[in-house]
Amino acid sequence: MKMRAGGEVRVAGERSLLLGIGISAVGIGMYVPFSLVFFHHVTGLSFTLVGLVMTVTGVAGLAFMPLAGTAVDRFGAKNVNLVLYGMRALGFALYPLAGSLPAFAAVALVTALADRSFGVVQQSLIGEVAQGSARDRLQASTRALQNAGMGAGALLVSGVLALWGTGGFTYTAWANSLAFALAGLLVSRVRPVRVAAAGSTGRAPAGYRMVLRDRPFLGLTAANFCAALGYSALSVLFPLYLSTWLMAPDSLTGAAFTVNTVLCAGIGVLIAGRVRRSGARRTRSAALGSVLFAAAFAGQIVLGTLRPGQRATLVALLVIVVVYTLGELVHSPSGGALSVSAAPEAVRGRYLATYQLSYSLASALAPSLFTALLAVDGRLPWAVLTVAALGAALALIRLERHLPAEAVYAQPPATAPRTPVYAAA
Repeated sequence: MKMRAGGEVRVAGERSLLLGIGISAVGIGMYVPFSLVFFHHVTGLSFTLVGLVMTVTGVAGLAFMPLAGTAVDRFGAKNVNLVLYGMRALGFALYPLAGSLPAFAAVALVTALADRSFGVVQQSLIGEVAQGSARDRLQASTRALQNAGMGAGALLVSGVLALWGTGGFTYTAWANSLAFALAGLLVSRVRPVRVAAAGSTGRAPAGYRMVLRDRPFLGLTAANFCAALGYSALSVLFPLYLSTWLMAPDSLTGAAFTVNTVLCAGIGVLIAGRVRRSGARRTRSAALGSVLFAAAFAGQIVLGTLRPGQRATLVALLVIVVVYTLGELVHSPSGGALSVSAAPEAVRGRYLATYQLSYSLASALAPSLFTALLAVDGRLPWAVLTVAALGAALALIRLERHLPAEAVYAQPPATAPRTPVYAAA
């Protein structure tokens, strides 16, 4: 590792790691916004079959996440990360050749297993290559690059389609394959940091039984589930709320996404750096992010009650989206670094696989939950999200004294107790 200006430590191969993340995000942006249309045109299969295969393979990918966590602990996050990049590169190279249902299902399954597990492995990789405040910095840089890359990918594929029509989806698939292969090549240059575990006896780690016995970490995962519901609000609830309750034009959805993406890419690293340099405990900065989420959701309740004119609605929505995005920028780096640092090194993959399930379950539950609540009253889902976000903030504060000091503090003070609670009963 090397020192950065301001005394921060730079990870060996950090630029290659971040460049690889940015390039792979461009690849993701080239197909995620058009996923059903993308695969329909690449394979020639009907939308119904494509949707069915994507649903089934997506569920299978969730079931694969615990195995990915075990693989990380056994073979190392960097090695598993390279395998997943290889699987994604191979999958997208084969998509244009998968014209039959069995062929598409086979390729989609392999790719879905890699996609669903990638978050677990990438988080584990940050824990493997960085320590202390460097983890928070990498979390913020990663999120900013992912937002910028996905936005660039969406613009790029729009240009490709404008030039070549729907036939451009085939070229996009091969471009995705190349992007993932190049990202894997760059990440191969990163060097993990090996830290000897104190008191290690050389015995095999306890596996998922150890995770299930760690009640503070399970509490942290439950708190993140409450916050993760909020992360689904902009993409799932917001468009429905605009059209069915506020009766606002659908174009506002695109404007909100643009504001969110630009802010995440443009000031995400700056905001996270200010939070990090303030010396705030990770639990408290993540709690602040959740409180900002709650403020944005409460703002939607007020807006949905008053229902002002179109111009006032536009201004209010802009303010709400900015507050929501600030919550995201404050919560995400601190929450991510908190989970990585709370996980014992020997079983970090299993811990983070458990933690990442909170995001996956929230994403799976959000559509049905939001639509059911919206059918009763347009303000009701925002009320539930407000309570969930405040509950997450309260839980983070209460968990603070039960989590290890190296997790709570980016740079643990000399007076802070180092609490070995990993196997809390």
